[in-house]
Amino acid sequence: MRNRLWIYLAAFIAALCWGGVSPVIGADVDWTEKTELNLEASPLDVVASSDGEWLFVLTPGQLLVYAAPENKLLKQIPVDGQFDRLAHSPKDNTLVLSSSSGRRIKFIELELVHEFDVSGLPFKGLENAPVTVAVFGDYQ
Repeated sequence: MRNRLWIYLAAFIAALCWGGVSPVIGADVDWTEKTELNLEASPLDVVASSDGEWLFVLTPGQLLVYAAPENKLLKQIPVDGQFDRLAHSPKDNTLVLSSSSGRRIKFIELELVHEFDVSGLPFKGLENAPVTVAVFGDYQ
């Protein structure tokens, strides 16, 4: 009896491996359109940041940076018109532009800059001194 159980179990596993029995019954997908961008030029390539906060659109001669949740154009970066492909490295927040015809690659490091309105607030030192804020997010 015990040997027969092992034979049935082995036959069932073999059927799963060879597609005799499908483990997936069926599924459906619901979808909703969230937003749409109307660009002045045709996009050559599009990449989103890993957190979904940024959308990078490469068009001939420029790189468009959008804040994805607000659907707002933040920056237009001029680039050489030869670049036609785009990739994003989330580790160091770098965009990689490449050219299939010109055999060139360009790296653009992105740095998030916030401006704060401090008019009327007390301060010490120069009024227009640059400030760097360091965020230590790895503490638990």
